[in-house]
Amino acid sequence: MSVTGVVRNEHERVVEAPAGAVGALLDRLSAPDDPLFPTPAWPAMAFDGPLAVGAAGGHGPVRYRVAAYEPGRGVRFDLTDPSGGFHELTVEPLGERRCRVRHVLETRPKGLERLLWPTVIRPVHDTMVEELLDNVERAATGTCARPARWTPRVQLLNRLAWARPETVDWPAGARLIRTAVDRAGYRDAYRMPLLPGQPRDPDAWTGVLRGFPVLAREGGEVLLDVQVKGLTARASILIDERYVTLSTVVRTDTTRGRLYWSAVRLGHPFLARLMLRRTHRGLALAAPSAGERVRRAVTG
Repeated sequence: MSVTGVVRNEHERVVEAPAGAVGALLDRLSAPDDPLFPTPAWPAMAFDGPLAVGAAGGHGPVRYRVAAYEPGRGVRFDLTDPSGGFHELTVEPLGERRCRVRHVLETRPKGLERLLWPTVIRPVHDTMVEELLDNVERAATGTCARPARWTPRVQLLNRLAWARPETVDWPAGARLIRTAVDRAGYRDAYRMPLLPGQPRDPDAWTGVLRGFPVLAREGGEVLLDVQVKGLTARASILIDERYVTLSTVVRTDTTRGRLYWSAVRLGHPFLARLMLRRTHRGLALAAPSAGERVRRAVTG
């Protein structure tokens, strides 16, 4: 940070690919098939419309709007939080088959942000930008020579910032669990959004309840047997177009079961959300990068 309080942060990468090819990738920022932004490990860049001057949005808690856009050459975003400033991504030709990609951030942190910038914001920002540049390399050349590595601090910050499940009603598509238990005394459901690159096969999500057998499969739903002595309990994992939903149903069958459930029920919502969130993050971090997804789509 300079004596004036202005932060200027720069990253650049020379890519062995034509500027036109890399610029075409840049033009797909925030699109459903965005090949550059480092999802699903980090929140996606999203706007209230296509990438164009005036479009408003951001990624995660960072808000900005498109201030300037030259297709194939560069885009500038004006930050809309109190600190102000901008960040921009540009492509500069260095010959017929070589170019330089540069990202510049300039802002003036205020208040608590002056402390958070070096300890929290910059480590995450630097990692995200380097991963974006990694994706430029992967998508444009098919490989990345030196991929970015997470420091222990970045790993911790990513874990702490990961989204939490929301409580919902059983989704209409969860048909197996609706008929799984007669005279149920308890039911709940928690969901999280499906991220780019995460598996759409519900069997890939059974690690939410590791070790419990699958009783049935139908469409995008799997039904698991989570029976405990004195209880009849089932869990469902449903994958639809937008969400993964964990649903539970329980019936107590004996006095011992009622006593057991009266104690376990207090912690069940916390544990269910914890297991869903843990699996959600694990599958996101294991998913192929945006650049790798583009490479696989091209090569088949």
